[in-house]
Amino acid sequence: MASAKLPQFPKDFRESHPEIWKAFNDLAAKCHDAGPLDEKSRRVVKVALCIGAATEGGTHSAVRNARGAGVTQEELDHIAVLAITTLGFPVAMRALAWVNDQPPKKS
Repeated sequence: MASAKLPQFPKDFRESHPEIWKAFNDLAAKCHDAGPLDEKSRRVVKVALCIGAATEGGTHSAVRNARGAGVTQEELDHIAVLAITTLGFPVAMRALAWVNDQPPKKS
């Protein structure tokens, strides 16, 4: 992940723990390459996992990466809407807020 996209806290962690940062990123790359899903599908799944785990920072990161893989705002909103029947209405509304916290960059 490019440093320009990272919030300050992960940037600080990367600088203070470079070996852990590298190991984490190496593991992430291995996990992404371990199966048949394409990049966009993997990014959609990661957004859904973060929403289900109720991690706001994780959701923001997953949304940034998903947009980079071509996931549209409409698709991100749909992921959150799908949470209604699985996770509940309040969780889905929170997810909608999180996937809309950072507007997509204008082309």
